[in-house]
Amino acid sequence: MKKIIYILLLTFIIQVYAQEKVTPIFKDGEAQVVESFKNPENWIRHDLWVETEFDSDGDGKLDRMHVAVTRPKQTETEGLKLPVVYESSPYYAGVARGGKELFWNVKHELGEKMPKPVHVEVQRTGKRPIISNSQIRTWVPRGYIVVHSSSPGTGLSDGAPTVGGDNESLAPKAVIDWLNGRAKGFSEREGNEKVTAFWSTGKVGMTGTSYNGTIPLAAATTGVAGLEAIIPIAPNTSYYHYYRSNGLVRSPGGYLGEDIDVLYDFIHSGKEENRARNNRVVRDTELANGMDRETGDYNDFWAGRDYLNEMQPMKAALLMSHGFNDWNVMPEHSYRIYKKATEMGLPTQIYYHQNGHGGPPTIKMMNRWFTKYLHGVANNVENDAKAWIVREDDRQSSPTAYENYPNPDAQNVTLYLSGNAPEIGTLTFKQNTTKQKETLVDNYSFSAEALAQADYTNHRLLYVTPTLKEDVHISGISRITIKAASSKEAVNLSVYLVSLPWNKGRRTKITDNIITRGWADLQNYKSLTKSKPLKVGKFYEMTFDLQPDDQIIKKGQQIGLLIFSSDSEYTLLPKPGTELTVDLTKTKITIPIVGGFSAFKKAME
Repeated sequence: MKKIIYILLLTFIIQVYAQEKVTPIFKDGEAQVVESFKNPENWIRHDLWVETEFDSDGDGKLDRMHVAVTRPKQTETEGLKLPVVYESSPYYAGVARGGKELFWNVKHELGEKMPKPVHVEVQRTGKRPIISNSQIRTWVPRGYIVVHSSSPGTGLSDGAPTVGGDNESLAPKAVIDWLNGRAKGFSEREGNEKVTAFWSTGKVGMTGTSYNGTIPLAAATTGVAGLEAIIPIAPNTSYYHYYRSNGLVRSPGGYLGEDIDVLYDFIHSGKEENRARNNRVVRDTELANGMDRETGDYNDFWAGRDYLNEMQPMKAALLMSHGFNDWNVMPEHSYRIYKKATEMGLPTQIYYHQNGHGGPPTIKMMNRWFTKYLHGVANNVENDAKAWIVREDDRQSSPTAYENYPNPDAQNVTLYLSGNAPEIGTLTFKQNTTKQKETLVDNYSFSAEALAQADYTNHRLLYVTPTLKEDVHISGISRITIKAASSKEAVNLSVYLVSLPWNKGRRTKITDNIITRGWADLQNYKSLTKSKPLKVGKFYEMTFDLQPDDQIIKKGQQIGLLIFSSDSEYTLLPKPGTELTVDLTKTKITIPIVGGFSAFKKAME
């Protein structure tokens, strides 16, 4: 009997050990959904706190970041180690609620000092151990562990939100260090019981949208070992470019009157006993003294919140995504980082679509990126096309591959202005040598859309090409050089490139008439760091870029250059009546056209 029991026991042990352990599965260079990883009932979910190397709330203790983990049970029962997909955010624990009183009053003269917006407090939401459910159903079934953390001064994380300050880069770095055994993790916010990431391979990829897409870039600029790949989606890569434009105070689209201190209030959901100190030290001192809402100049404060300046240590492979019609976090934010990363020789790709804020790359692109750089599968993704553009007739999941962005076949073509104000003037290849100046009268009551559609108005200047006989493909960054004078010491300058006639029906990614736009403060004609009041009536020449774009303007349309002053959706709104006079002989617009001058000429003649 004992012999039979022994044989049965031995057989059972052999069978157990003979069973193949569950591991990730790969096909065609992509991680596949594994049935054993798919069931949420088989996931382990827990939270902890990771100790950082900073004390941003000034309480004399190193800040700890609240971290949540979701992992397959096999990481516990079978000793399986997996790479990590990590998302961090200031939004997980809730945001401030309120109306217009939370924002700056924008109805005043440029340079005029205004009272601060009403200060608000965030009521924290959420319960342990779940910080967020984002990313989990996409990546855990494919053989990843998903980690979330609340950024400094939000949720159950210690510290102060600094809206782009150093601690927002060092916080995710600490979490990645912990995932690699280089930082301390604890089971409680104040306790000493240590927690280790024994289930992590140490390879980490980060992703997220908007602010959540900014944080992966912030972490990557630290050069932290283990952060192998990032996929930022519509990231804010420079707070100056988010709240200013070429020296001009300019709001992000949809949030007129927002500034960096408003965003601080919006996200500050951290420990209540620390909020008074954080408000005094960060909001009312560091942010208030640095943001310079009176001049809109670029300074050390803004330079310290521009991740382009911090990229030298970066090693992570970069896949970026953005919408060409994102007028909140504008498309330049991704392009400037993509361009620099390419110049640095980092593995880099970009995905642009024709819609607004948000919009990730295709799941295939993301999967191939993480499969290569986190699982180490040789899928040749680094040799795929560098740029993927969702063309007018493309599905989001089937973008058109470009060798690079802008389209390498694009060449700059310069157009010149010939006037007919207050009616519509022309855009031609021939420079206007006749001394000609045209004047508009600022009035924010008229929207850009209304001004572009008007046949006759003295509140804008509008110059159009002949009706196109062929499609014209724009790809890249348009640039304007404008020579102008103002009847006041300061004036808003708004420039749109539009396609006409205006589609008055429902807008889509194809029928939206706005090609690209730009804004500037003529007081910064020499430098972004030092503005100087204008001399009334004196002409100043300024050159600046409009937002990146890639779209086809269909035959039968006209391309129009719209010049006006205050933009009711974006700029400060001074009392109407300021006159802006443009010297047409010294003003020009350069547009990147696929096929260059010959293609554009053929379409226009």
